Amino acid sequence: MTDKLPRRTGGDGDGPDDTPMERLLREAMSARATQITAHDLRPAAPPNRRVRRLKPVHLAAVPLFGLAAAMAFGVLGFRGDTVAEQRDPAPAATVTATASPSPTASPTAEPAPSESPAAAITEASAPAADPTGTGEPVAPAAGRTSSSAPSATSSTTAPAPSTPYTLHGVKLKIPDGWRPVEEGPQAIRLCLLSPGAPDGATFKDCDPYGVEVTAYDAEPMTWPALEDLDSSGGWGHQPYCPVWGNPHEVDGQLKSVGPAKTTPTVAGRPARKSQWQVTCNGKDSFTAQMWALPKDQVFVSAIGLTSDYQAGLQAIVNSLDVSGHISPYANDVSISATGVTAGQKVPNDGTPVEFSVTFKNTSKTSYTSTKAVLYAGPYAGSPLPATAETSILDRRQEGAWYPMVLSRLNRFSGLESGYPVSVAPGQSVTVNYRLTLTTGYGPGALPLVMALESSDGNGSFRVAGESTLQIQVVAK
Repeated sequence: MTDKLPRRTGGDGDGPDDTPMERLLREAMSARATQITAHDLRPAAPPNRRVRRLKPVHLAAVPLFGLAAAMAFGVLGFRGDTVAEQRDPAPAATVTATASPSPTASPTAEPAPSESPAAAITEASAPAADPTGTGEPVAPAAGRTSSSAPSATSSTTAPAPSTPYTLHGVKLKIPDGWRPVEEGPQAIRLCLLSPGAPDGATFKDCDPYGVEVTAYDAEPMTWPALEDLDSSGGWGHQPYCPVWGNPHEVDGQLKSVGPAKTTPTVAGRPARKSQWQVTCNGKDSFTAQMWALPKDQVFVSAIGLTSDYQAGLQAIVNSLDVSGHISPYANDVSISATGVTAGQKVPNDGTPVEFSVTFKNTSKTSYTSTKAVLYAGPYAGSPLPATAETSILDRRQEGAWYPMVLSRLNRFSGLESGYPVSVAPGQSVTVNYRLTLTTGYGPGALPLVMALESSDGNGSFRVAGESTLQIQVVAK
């Protein structure tokens, strides 16, 4: 099968043989097209999708067919062969498109397979779409081969839903799926049972299936307390093995490693945290964690909670707001001592030391049912349990000295034997003491704690003010 038209015997050999009229038309159009520059083209509208390749030569040539045909009739008198053989190549068009404020993009033509690369706008030289919405073109990054700007993706995860809750003025948020259970009416303890807790779980199942929050409004007399954070067994308040999925009474040995202590910031305040690793019966193991806000007497504990709910536990701790909680330590009363100073040497040979303690009410609250309390904190020379406490603390009243009952080991005076005082706002009261130490108290720095406390009549008490003074016990 042969071509319908014989191929050219001369020229560039890329098409059928032309008549003089066809060659004149083609040369006229080519000559006119080379005079069109980028500034003669209408600016392109900003793309609302991927920027497509343009064909500026074709776009400029289409409206010129009529003009080219007219010029062809005007040059019929010229010798066609001479004109047709002029082969000066036209310079390649270089076009830079600018964004238009028009909200819609003008349609663009896809390049034909035979399109010359020099005559088309490549994606690398085309401006990127305006990501700011200002209408200003954005130049493509160097070496980029795509005109579409990378889509911005956010790595921020929306917080899980939570429910607000208030326990004795302590505000917190309960994570989605957790369930609050209070210990009882007017309770100071709240258990937040995790989503993995068994159906029908109650407050007594908080270990290991939940997180316990305790908010004291009086001096704590039970677990948890600040001293528990320093104890190797401070995580537990009874012989129990709270293993996830199998909590049971201890029928063997408990081995506790810790506590590992840290000092995080909770609710914008300095806090303490202790963590233990515990093994029951040599096989079952669990982790115990406890946070404490010392000045507010607020505690959070998670004993045996599986690591699957660690994020929920931390979210509960992070949500604490204690600004509305009334601390058992009001610090409404300032306390100062006269006759004894910090670091003063006190012999343990029975020599009496007289001093006085002044309690001044710096608040607007009137304290009418309080007691002045004085006791010795534990130290290296504390008496052994088997040692008889022969030391004496006397209180002077109406010109005479009256011995005070020792309430328990290492304490000179408990609340039950404290001296009743009343102090109005802005007023002060002074109590005189005489301390006589014997050999039961060994050498060391003995903390002398002075406090003004009140009782609620149910075994709990509130501290209106407290101060500690260390004296140096010297052996004689």
